[in-house]
Amino acid sequence: QVQLVESGGGLVQAGGSLRLSCAASGRTFSSYVMGWFRQAPGKERVFVARITERGGFTYYTDSVKGRFTISRDNAENTLYLQMNNLKPEDTAVYYCAADLRAWTSSASDYGYWGQGTQVTVSS
Repeated sequence: QVQLVESGGGLVQAGGSLRLSCAASGRTFSSYVMGWFRQAPGKERVFVARITERGGFTYYTDSVKGRFTISRDNAENTLYLQMNNLKPEDTAVYYCAADLRAWTSSASDYGYWGQGTQVTVSS
């Protein structure tokens, strides 16, 4: 089992940047595929990015390609999401997720979740 805690959210103007962090504790962090998801008010939770156990491969939803970068530091048990050129439509609660087997964009395939961190982008 792994416990996840996100941080780094906040209010930023359009065009600005934020870096989200997800601190993990519990079982070996490097065993997990990690992902970022987001949920806007009144909408379902959707996939943003994911990264393999050792960080060798990443995958992004089309709307964030070229603007967001997912990375991980297995020595520090931490997952990151660098978000640049933020847009108002990026406003959402951002969640990190982990799973021992999933390599999908479906939230239902991830077994462990953090509590979320709010990102608000003003126009």
